[in-house]
Order: sequence, then C-alpha cells, then structure tokens
Amino acid sequence: MTITEKIIAIHSNKKEVHPGEFIEANVDLFLANDITGPLSIEEFIKAGAKKVFNPDKIILIPDHFTPCKDIKSAELVKTLREFSKKYKVKFYEVGRTGIEHAFLPEQGFVLPGNLIIGADSHTCTYGALGCFSTGVGSTDVAAGMITGKIWLKVPSTIKFVYYGKLNKYVSGKDLILYTIGKIGVDGALYKTMEFAGETIENLPIDDRFTICNMAIEAGAKNGIIKSDGITDVYMKEVAKDKWQMMKNKWQMVSDKDAEYEKIIEIDVSKIQPQVSAPHLPSNAKDVRKYSDVKIDQVVIGSCTNGRISDLRKSAKILKGKKVHSEVRCIIIPATQKIYKMALNEGLIDIFIDAGCIISPPTCGPCLGGHMGVLGKGETAIATTNRNFIGRMGHPESYVYLSNPEVAAASSIKGKICHPDEV
Repeated sequence: MTITEKIIAIHSNKKEVHPGEFIEANVDLFLANDITGPLSIEEFIKAGAKKVFNPDKIILIPDHFTPCKDIKSAELVKTLREFSKKYKVKFYEVGRTGIEHAFLPEQGFVLPGNLIIGADSHTCTYGALGCFSTGVGSTDVAAGMITGKIWLKVPSTIKFVYYGKLNKYVSGKDLILYTIGKIGVDGALYKTMEFAGETIENLPIDDRFTICNMAIEAGAKNGIIKSDGITDVYMKEVAKDKWQMMKNKWQMVSDKDAEYEKIIEIDVSKIQPQVSAPHLPSNAKDVRKYSDVKIDQVVIGSCTNGRISDLRKSAKILKGKKVHSEVRCIIIPATQKIYKMALNEGLIDIFIDAGCIISPPTCGPCLGGHMGVLGKGETAIATTNRNFIGRMGHPESYVYLSNPEVAAASSIKGKICHPDEV
C-alpha cells in the first residue's frame, strides 16, 4: 500500500484498503474555523446531539475574519466560543492563536500517521508531516463531532518524484506552482499527491508544508510526504513527549510494490521562480514572463507562506530598501509565536523601516476578508494560495501568486520582478 492507504486502513480497522473503496474511518482530530465552524454547530444542533464524541479531538480556531472586522464576524466567533464552553472542546481565541494550518502543527496537535479532518480545504497542509489530512464540508464535520468518524472513498495516488539541484530563490512554493501548472487545477482530482524524490528529502519542513498546502489547488484529496529525519527533528521540537511515545507506532513509508495511478518525474534544475497569473494557480510561468506587470499591493503571509522562514526570506530582500511609493506591502505572521520570533530577530524593524505594514495573525486578505481587500482594477502579488476571480476583493481585481522573495522584490520595484533585479 501507499502511505495514504496505510493510514486509512489503520484508522478503518482493515488490513488493507484499495482505491475506490468506501470506508468509515476513526478520526484523530477534527477542526473548524470562524466561517465553517458555525455551520457545523448549526447541523450539530439540528441532529439533536447532546454531546461530542471526544472534546480533546475537536479544535475550533477563529482565523479568517479575526480580529473580528464587523458585527457579523464577531457573532460567528461568539458562536464558536459558546459552543466550546458548553461542550468543553478546544478553542483558541485571538491573541493566543493564529492561522489554523500553521498553529496546529506548531502546537504539536498534528502527528505523523494521524487521520485529520477539517472544515477547510487547506487542511491538506498537514500531509507534510506524513499524515492523511483533508478538507470536508461543515455537515461532515458536524457528523464527525458526534460520531468521531468520517466516511470517504479511498483515493488513488499519483507519485511526484523531484530530482536535481534547486536554482537560486526556488523553494517549495515554486515546486508546487510549477507542478500545478504542469497538471492543471483538476490534474489530481480526488487523488493523493505523494511528493517524493531527492529534492523533497532535502527540503526544509516549512517548504513541505507549502507544497502539501496547495495540493487542493490541483484538485487533490490530500498531499503527503513520508515522515523522515527532518520530520523527526520538527516533531521533537513541537510535540516532545507525545512524539517520543508514538514515533515508532507508524511506518510512514509506501511499500516498494505499492500501486500508483501514475508516476510523474520533475527535474527541478529546470524550474525558475514561478508566478501564477490570474485567475488560476495553474497559470504558472517563470517570473520574468510577467516582468511588465505593475502592482498596487503585496501580501506576504497566509497558511501557505506565513511561517518564520518565509518572513526571513522576505526581510533579506527588503533590508535597507524601501517599498515603492505606489505599493502597499502587508506582512502577516501566521501565528503569535512566529510574530514574536520575527520581533526578536529584528525582522519587524526591517519591515517597518522598508515601509511595510504588519498585521496580526489572520487569513484576512487571502480570501478578501479584511486587512487588505483590493478595489476595482487593482493588482496584487501574494504568497497566498488562490487567485480566483474576486478572491482578494473586487471581482475586477487581479492576484498573482509567488514565493516570498519574489513578492518582497516586487514590492520594492513596483512591478513583478525577479529578486536579483533589486
């Protein structure tokens, strides 16, 4: 079996499972946010449920419209808060949390071998740690909060093997943008994207998070990378004793005779920093193809690229330079911990001296929520994950996707550019 099939089999109490098979699996963790959580709670109440299956395995995190931007968003968070008090589920309020898909791994809630279900499409992020994680609808999460189980079809797996030496300024974001550009936004529809090869084996954990985070942008059910030495180092830091107790429980490696739907090999030495043009992540090309695109706004953050390594890369580009006078550059640390690290390392000083504005941890502008909504005709380059029509604001605005260094360099030049150009 593949890694994904092994995890699903273990959690559905089967010796083996096969692609296309429908199973009911036990879930290690359910999560929902301030948009999806209230809908789940509404369905939970409609079902007449009197209790949750296990309060320790449910986490509610308000992160999309927080700090609350208006009365409606405040009421959504209030719904989560009241539910968490009544049923004793985990709830992390603003000031103690951050963007869910950065916060949960950081706090050791996500462990290799887990099966995790979230009412958010980017739940697939956690596959970077060698677990099966996928997004579902709010009704599914409501049922899960009652039963502790999820019903799903076992996906077939496409294996992506990356080899070769990475070029300068090429990171996990560029690998996944290039891959989506190669296969299309439906190129892995309801499939597992298993990322492997020498390049992945040497990739830092933050880059792995970025890659798995955007598996959904190719239509995938989940993205996954086998747990290894790099995973072990990360887990020792974030999960400590909990990880030591279970680290040998799972063997997160696909069998040598595992069956794949297909295997796609990618030579990374041919990949330059990528930019995806509106209005699809699959519109990925060498950054220099878009060098004449003037921008109004830059967003560096999100569950895709708001981690400390992303902020360090951005600060290295921005240090001693100024954001273009006609550009707004918004920096969003993904969690409170990351914000504090950036502060202690002097990155915040670099950003402020360059003319950036620092936002508290939030999804905010990524989904056109707040803290950087675009007006009609405006153009942004962002380290976020989606550039659909109206994604960051007005339906006649435009979003280009890139890695942190390209975004930072573009903020200085006032138009999309390669980092070497500044």
